[in-house]
Amino acid sequence: MLAVLQFIQSILSTPAIFVGLLALLGLVLQKETPQKCVSGTIKTIMGFLVLSAGADVVQQAIIPFGNLFQMAFGLEGVVPNNEAITSLGLTDYAVQTASIFALGMVCNILLARFSKLKYIFLTGHHALYMSCLIAILMSIAGLTGVQLIITGAMLLGLVMSIFPALMQPVMEDITGDDSLALGHFGSGCYWLSAQIGKLFGKDDDTTTTEDISFPQWLSFLRENTVSIALAMFLCYIVVAGVANFTAAEAAAEIFGGDHWLLYSVIKSITFSGGIYIVLAGVRMLINEIVPAFKGISEKLVPNAKPALDCPIVFPFAPNAVLIGFFCSFIGGLVAMGILLLLGQTGLAVAIILPGAVVHFFCGATAGVAGNAEGGLKGCVVGAFVHGVIATFLAAGLYPVLGSMGFANTTFSDTDFTLVGIIFGNLCKVVAPNVMTIIVAVLFLIPIVYNYTIGKAKA
Repeated sequence: MLAVLQFIQSILSTPAIFVGLLALLGLVLQKETPQKCVSGTIKTIMGFLVLSAGADVVQQAIIPFGNLFQMAFGLEGVVPNNEAITSLGLTDYAVQTASIFALGMVCNILLARFSKLKYIFLTGHHALYMSCLIAILMSIAGLTGVQLIITGAMLLGLVMSIFPALMQPVMEDITGDDSLALGHFGSGCYWLSAQIGKLFGKDDDTTTTEDISFPQWLSFLRENTVSIALAMFLCYIVVAGVANFTAAEAAAEIFGGDHWLLYSVIKSITFSGGIYIVLAGVRMLINEIVPAFKGISEKLVPNAKPALDCPIVFPFAPNAVLIGFFCSFIGGLVAMGILLLLGQTGLAVAIILPGAVVHFFCGATAGVAGNAEGGLKGCVVGAFVHGVIATFLAAGLYPVLGSMGFANTTFSDTDFTLVGIIFGNLCKVVAPNVMTIIVAVLFLIPIVYNYTIGKAKA
């Protein structure tokens, strides 16, 4: 029995396989031929793996940039990182996290089936990170055993449904249709970026990030892979050059024996290559998962939409991806400066350093959302605001996790920090049983609404 449970957990925690099995289920429900079922399943898994491989390449190129930035300017503080805090949390909460993760997916499907929140969250690694955060929060609340797992699973299923629903109107504007949803726990700030974009308005004359025109002699920059590589190279040579001058010994360990200029060239082009791989994986995944999901939508969960990882929006505005990253990073620097000033006044605040990974993936997505609603201005301002708010929210969550012994790191993406701040502080003032009741009521509200007020309106 234990071996079976471990096997099921392995499937659920391997996103590519889980998404592939869902695609297979959809194709079978549509009574496709065996050949089509096999082909569609393999291509779905392959698309997800290609996307993940591209994301890994991007991270390999962007993480050293963040490290060199800290060395170059002598910065010390906390770098938010979902993977780091989750690995620490799993040391003490592995069983609770895994149980919440598995049961939370069931709760997500129940909400998709019996409420108007028709979104099935398929970004497995983010669901795992959120499971870990919730396990920690429920422990702070004093919950244990089965009560902790059931309460945590209901909360996980709820947030896996609410955040895609929040972003869906924006996703329709980004993609041009209603077939895809966003399953990424940075959605609160993506939505905010889109609302900021709306302040600038958008009509046929609005300049979007994709309308940026280059002089004839710079026409080669219209090729996204080239423009991204050159833009990153300009950033890298500044940061790597300063780091080589101010912290030569530490920087040399990162350069690994290469000259800092050559290192900048390779990492910049590697970064651009990673983006290219991500876009290829996204296109492949969309081509397979959306048609396959028709079977699930028609047979099991009417009108269900697959909620996928944030790079799913990158092909719709590639220029906004790079602009969003830069503007979010600048916003993070500004927010860090404000935290430093607050610290000098005597306030006990965590100094949050700009993490290159969060500002790339989340800042880029915020840029795409802002661009969809307000063009170039919406992209720039929306992504900048994302960088500021993401930094302040990470600083707000840090004391909650610090009280549990998780020092020097915290969660980065804004939905993690929002859930952590709200429920982390709530956990400190309510009894364990009250916390379970609160979460259960929140979980049941969408279902009750669907079968009472929702049906009356229909």
